[in-house]
Amino acid sequence: MKLSQKHIRKLVRDSKNHSCEPTSCCVQLVAIADLPSQFGEFQICGFVSPCDGKEHTAIIKGNILDKESVVMRLHSECLTGDVMGSRRCDCRDQLLESLKYIEAESQGILLYLRQEGRGIGLSEKIRAYAIQDLGVDTVDANLILGYQPDERDYGVAAHILRTLRIKSIRLLTNNPEKIEQLAKHGVNVVERLPLIIEPTEYNRAYLETKTERSGHLLGDFAGIRDVDEIQSLSKRSKDAK
Repeated sequence: MKLSQKHIRKLVRDSKNHSCEPTSCCVQLVAIADLPSQFGEFQICGFVSPCDGKEHTAIIKGNILDKESVVMRLHSECLTGDVMGSRRCDCRDQLLESLKYIEAESQGILLYLRQEGRGIGLSEKIRAYAIQDLGVDTVDANLILGYQPDERDYGVAAHILRTLRIKSIRLLTNNPEKIEQLAKHGVNVVERLPLIIEPTEYNRAYLETKTERSGHLLGDFAGIRDVDEIQSLSKRSKDAK
């Protein structure tokens, strides 16, 4: 069962009338519409951040309001991969596999955040690609350009989940940092669901760098599946505040 028009009207109204801390970059829900796709029947939510003008979307399956243990994919925009089918990364494959997984579960959410190039923007990502073409890995390319290896912020994701009244999630990810970052923003992650994509000749080195230098869990057994380990990660993040 999808969100009803009654649910949608209330969510949009509540989002419009809410207020955030002055120091936070909030998001406002502007509309929810049907999104039939090759993977199934979804609804798409449009959000805007008044502080920076960025637009984000949430693709939802079923009525996820006030639900526990909702399957979620937190996906950052990748024009080259998601749209152009670049083989330099595994972004498009992860995006499509996540939608298939959510459809099979009959309930879930995919957040699509405008954080191109791990937060450095499209043009800067292409500059980083040019540096990588000279034999530099993805981490050092960002550092050479004066950025952190990952500039993304997941406060917006946490805000969207609160707007949609999701109580806890099962996160489709290979990146433990996402769990820690979401926990810092008050999101209850109860399980990590691995999202392993078979490497190709074009992205094998990229994936190896993600494993060796960024801590991604890409092995056959892919690390954190145990709820106690997830809670331990979340506790460490909260204690570090």
